[in-house]
Amino acid sequence: MKIIVACDKNWGIGKDGRLLVSIPSDMKRFKELTVGNVIVAGRKTVETFPSGLALPDRTNIILTKDPAYKLRDARIAHSLEELDELLKDYDPEKVFVVGGESIYTQLLNRCDTAYVTRIDYEYNADAYFPDLDTDPDWEKVSESDEMTYFNLEYRFTTYVKKHQDD
Repeated sequence: MKIIVACDKNWGIGKDGRLLVSIPSDMKRFKELTVGNVIVAGRKTVETFPSGLALPDRTNIILTKDPAYKLRDARIAHSLEELDELLKDYDPEKVFVVGGESIYTQLLNRCDTAYVTRIDYEYNADAYFPDLDTDPDWEKVSESDEMTYFNLEYRFTTYVKKHQDD
């Protein structure tokens, strides 16, 4: 499985249930990487999608503890065990974890690649992604040139999980 996330200097990813910022080229990259694949998201993250609907041209799997939760065009898992059962049907290389904070935390150790948009700004965030720069199990393997959106500077980075026998 893979993870895709945008975070600020402090690994902040959101505030009050919303993204910190929407950068068009980051949204384009998200779409390019996830279309035709499987996305795993939490209920709160899905509620931030356009109109709160499942994203088109992707298999949407929602992980939620709410037993009554339903979403058209999405598969629902209420536990990690149920998620594992649903994911058996898919190639792990085509599964992207897309948030939010608790979903990232629960599934990070199952992922082998993280696509991280690093925004060179400190927001007042209340949701965070684990700091991969200080995690000995992860290493940055690529980083784009710096890009700018209005006054924001950002880079696309890729991290991979180190092999356990290193």
